[in-house]
Amino acid sequence: MKQILSLLLVCCIHTCITAQTYPFQNTRLSDEKRIDNLISLLTLEEKINCLSTRPSIPRLGIQGTRIVEGLHGLALSGPANWAVRGKGEAPTTTFPQAYGLAQTWDVGLIERLATWQADECRYLAQSPKYQSAGLIVLAPNADLGRDIRWGRTEECYGEDAFLAGALTVSFVKGLQGNHLKYWKTASLMKHFLANSNENNRTINSSDFDERLFREYYGYPFYKGITEGGSRAYMAAYNRYNGIPCTVHPVLKDVTVKEWGQNGIIATDGGAYRLLVTAQKYYPDLEIAAAECIKAGITMFLDNYKDPLNEAVKKGLVTEKDIDQAIRGTLRVMLKLGLLDKSDQNPYSKMGIADTIDLWTKPEAHQLAREATYKSVVLLKNENNILPIKKDEIKKIAVIGPRANQIISDWYAGKPPYAITALQGIKNAVGNDVEILFAESNKADSAVIAAREADLAIVCIGNHPISYNLPWGVNYVYSDGREDVDRQSISLEQEDLAKLVYKANHNTVLVLISSFPYAINWSNENLPAIVHITQSSQELGNGLADILFGKVSPAGRLVQTWSASIDQLPPILEYNIRNGRTYMYDTQKPLYPFGYGLTYTSFEYSNLKIGKNVIKDKETVQVTFSLTNTGDYSSDEVVQLYVGFPESKIERPAIALKGFKRVHVPKGQSVEVFIPIKAEDLKYWDVAKNSFILEKGNVEFYIGSSSVEPKLKGFIRAE
Repeated sequence: MKQILSLLLVCCIHTCITAQTYPFQNTRLSDEKRIDNLISLLTLEEKINCLSTRPSIPRLGIQGTRIVEGLHGLALSGPANWAVRGKGEAPTTTFPQAYGLAQTWDVGLIERLATWQADECRYLAQSPKYQSAGLIVLAPNADLGRDIRWGRTEECYGEDAFLAGALTVSFVKGLQGNHLKYWKTASLMKHFLANSNENNRTINSSDFDERLFREYYGYPFYKGITEGGSRAYMAAYNRYNGIPCTVHPVLKDVTVKEWGQNGIIATDGGAYRLLVTAQKYYPDLEIAAAECIKAGITMFLDNYKDPLNEAVKKGLVTEKDIDQAIRGTLRVMLKLGLLDKSDQNPYSKMGIADTIDLWTKPEAHQLAREATYKSVVLLKNENNILPIKKDEIKKIAVIGPRANQIISDWYAGKPPYAITALQGIKNAVGNDVEILFAESNKADSAVIAAREADLAIVCIGNHPISYNLPWGVNYVYSDGREDVDRQSISLEQEDLAKLVYKANHNTVLVLISSFPYAINWSNENLPAIVHITQSSQELGNGLADILFGKVSPAGRLVQTWSASIDQLPPILEYNIRNGRTYMYDTQKPLYPFGYGLTYTSFEYSNLKIGKNVIKDKETVQVTFSLTNTGDYSSDEVVQLYVGFPESKIERPAIALKGFKRVHVPKGQSVEVFIPIKAEDLKYWDVAKNSFILEKGNVEFYIGSSSVEPKLKGFIRAE
């Protein structure tokens, strides 16, 4: 009996402790007062643990959350890991690569897609069946693709800061939701700053001036923080103007003090220790840990605890410094609802009240399919060979090593199913058309299939993983991935297209790739070429929707496709004014930035300008009529570019400052509105340390690409 009473007493004490409430749990208090209280309750050991990727405080009932990759669907098992899933992990809806999502030029779609991804994240994190995801999502990648050889081009939104900034904002908003108090998930952007070459990235320096930092490389991050609402980002491996990004003064001086970043600033994986090993920036790990804290780092993706404890003991960093550092992570946890169990949190029951796996729902499949067909760019369509009229053909040869594969990229999730190009084409034609398949031309199989068919579809492209190869190595020089930049922009597999075309001139090239290629022969000879990126679970169906005319293509390129590798500056040249991107490259590309065809034709007319003068903080509305004059209902991506002919400083010849994806039924017209904002016309004045609206005429044109002006006008900045 005495033992039973003792046990009951222990249980009562435990219940009282766990039921105890603290001010940090009180949602009526301000965020900062709640965090003050929580920090006051923590031991030094608990504080140091709050700098980890999963800060939990069991003593106070606080369960941390893990971080997950999420560039185009949640990747729960880590890099390059489709085939292996951990205990309790599940498939996730997998969309086209980020590069392909950018080619949609559709900010609304990007937000819807990120919203769905956040729903799956909450569901998986909170479902008793899974509990496999985390609520901090490593996305989007706000780095700019200033060079098509960059091995991680697949992760970015292209070469233009304005476009990448707009898509970054949309993705962040989708991930975090629109609730005033709580976030659905937290967006942790990658990789600040100017991380766009892979080889020797840990020792190389990305060097450029203050204007390029403000106007170009830092701009998508700036927009993600100030407009999107992200309060988390990852510092890059590389140096910026000689200083490792992990400890660069801009972390605090600019992102915190100017932009309002007050959440997580994370190291990249292993970057903390690289400060001592590869970069040799500090003599030992204790000093490095202390300097990371002082620079603004709030989360380590590395083994940091022992050196940091020693740094505190030696007085290299104070407990007060650590208190300040962990505030950022605690703010994010508070926004995620991890510091309270409030009924006000609309996301707290996801995965608990609902039990249907989201990736099994038809709307998930349709969203992936929509993202896929909207991402397709039609590069050539001679004599309108596309769309394919299946009632006029009997046999189609589907050929190539990418025809019957859906390949994961480095940070893709595992999809619940995967429709290859071959399967998608079969789905589109049913039993009406015979499909011949040849993976390669071994024993002349591709040539034989092409000869027998009425039309041949050649599917070739890169391999985004290069399975079974060591780190830093790819099968061919034109492939790229993390830690491997491309050494070639030609496509070895183009030889297969040459053989097929010789056997059958009705050949369509489907380039399934994460990168631009210098496919000059194909452009000169093949009647039709389309580009689509890797990894979407609906790749085949989305592609077939375009090939057979269920949907008119309207994707647009987000990088300049160079005609030859010798058109490119050295890969470590970060000063884009030296001939890089459509803004400064004077050479004729294979395909220009913003380029893409549709199955119809459009007429631009009736340009109207709200007013001809724009002043600081003002917006001028530009309107025009867009008429579909062809035979297919279609989207059109209208683009607005500006130039500064009277500028007294070096500025781009043209720069994108507005765009919109618009649907126009055939034979109809719509009125299109595009705002020109004074903020978007400014340049960074180094002496004044601010953006300045330069007085003078600003020319603009509206068109379907960076080289196809349809309407021209000007406004005067005053």
